[in-house]
Amino acid sequence: MKRLLVLLPLAGAGHAFAAGNAGPLLGASLSSGPNGPTISAPMQIIILLTLLTLLPAAVMCVTPFLRISIVLHFLRQALGTQTAPSNQVLIGLALFLSVLVMQPVAKDMYANAWQPFDQGKITMDEAITKGEEPLRHFLLKFAREKDIQLFVNISHAPQPRTAQDLDMKVLIPAYILSELKASFQIGTVLFLPFMVIDVVVASLTVSMGMMQLPPVMLSAPFKILLFVLVDGWDLVIGSLMKGLYA
Repeated sequence: MKRLLVLLPLAGAGHAFAAGNAGPLLGASLSSGPNGPTISAPMQIIILLTLLTLLPAAVMCVTPFLRISIVLHFLRQALGTQTAPSNQVLIGLALFLSVLVMQPVAKDMYANAWQPFDQGKITMDEAITKGEEPLRHFLLKFAREKDIQLFVNISHAPQPRTAQDLDMKVLIPAYILSELKASFQIGTVLFLPFMVIDVVVASLTVSMGMMQLPPVMLSAPFKILLFVLVDGWDLVIGSLMKGLYA
């Protein structure tokens, strides 16, 4: 995951950083090695600190963390358990599942871009281009064409001929919007069976004249029991992971 987070901001910056004027600081921080120019240690520290500030945004925006965390939140709301599991547990589960899904992408980015660049075999421009490809392939799997077209129109960018012509500044927000739609759809499906239990329990309490008894107090144990009997955690997490690996 560390390797992925090192390369994600580089991919997001794109050719604008590599092709632009690097400035005297970057020029002074580049030294010639036996295999080509290398970045000095102070400049590596500056880059690392910069990447650490972008770490939360990179994890939430270009990984399945967004979808998984929202679905788990909907699941907890549907069960009516308030704070069980806690936010820390849900976020931790979403984070480790995201690492599991993104591990092949991180390996490809490290092997194709960072490692050759670190060895001086390719330039920074080539490393950015090669590092974008695995991430682009992953984002295109889940970004919907309608959302991509929306951000192409918003940015007034020329119509891309192929997927390779899409700019990352268009592809990343399109992926985020697509993930929001997918997570809300999954959350709605999760709510339906538990809502049926709430309606049935509410009807029974009203028909029995127990107007002062909140239906939620009676329906919560039944919802938890149903979730446990059908092995709900295995079904929800398994369905999420299968959808992300499809």
